[in-house]
Amino acid sequence: MRFASYIANGKPRFGLSLDGQRIYDLTALFERHHPELAHVRTLLDLIEAGTDAQGQVQRLQDKIAARPGDFACLKLDEVQFLAPVTRPSKICCIALNNSANTDRIISGPKHPAMFVKGANSLAGHGALIHCKQAYGRVHPEPELAVVMGKQAKDVPVGEAYDFVFGYTVHNDVTSPTMRAEDTFHYRAIHPKNGNSREIEYVDTWVSYTGRYKGCDTFACMGPWLVTRDEIPDPHDLVIECRADNELITSDNTANLFYKIPEVISFLSSYMTLLPGDVISMGTALQASSKGGAVQNIKLEKPGTKVSVSIERIGTLENTSLLVS
Repeated sequence: MRFASYIANGKPRFGLSLDGQRIYDLTALFERHHPELAHVRTLLDLIEAGTDAQGQVQRLQDKIAARPGDFACLKLDEVQFLAPVTRPSKICCIALNNSANTDRIISGPKHPAMFVKGANSLAGHGALIHCKQAYGRVHPEPELAVVMGKQAKDVPVGEAYDFVFGYTVHNDVTSPTMRAEDTFHYRAIHPKNGNSREIEYVDTWVSYTGRYKGCDTFACMGPWLVTRDEIPDPHDLVIECRADNELITSDNTANLFYKIPEVISFLSSYMTLLPGDVISMGTALQASSKGGAVQNIKLEKPGTKVSVSIERIGTLENTSLLVS
């Protein structure tokens, strides 16, 4: 199934699409055909409602497919897209997770490394990416995102896919200027030789992601959330990034170093993942045949149009705007 969240006639809604061209309003369909689901008002509500409610949606989809003329629908230009899940409890982003670029990593952990974005950073398909002069350089990062379907804690690798609801497209907007500004080179305090009364100073570097990853509109997402059953292998998907219609990156999710089951298992051993939580799997960086890099795309230049396309899921498009 293929879902979207959007605003239509001034009201937030969520719906179902069979062809990626038309949307059927699930709120209205529930009121008419399944009043027991009238409390399901958002895609997150549907995810949390579980398999019985989702089965009802599958049956509705079958009815629409059989007799599409019996059901009202919206065209894409009649809606304002929101991120598919508008208020996840967290957006977990996996850092430097592309094996096509391992030569760039001088040193690093032997496990997935993660940072978190807030729901404030979400922006839907077609939304403007807000940039300020103070942000300096701003560039896109095209990524496959996983949406959790059930609460997950200490999940074994072999069971991880059972906790996945589906997949969407994420543009992990980043400001390297603010990253540099928010990096400390300092002397960390450690116990000396394990002695609780003595200390030693250790030279180290640390950077905090709050600004350079978490500004408003820095997590563009959507337009579609495609359920897990529609994607036979999430690690065999072409992922591309274009700037002003020029192909910059052409990669494949096969190049993700840590795969989805490993990442879910690792993260859930430290934090409980909730229904609707998003895991962004890492940036597609392999350059197209014409060369270039996503880091050279200048979103700080107003009017720059950037798109991220993932096979079987769809294309996310956004345009940058310089704001005061």
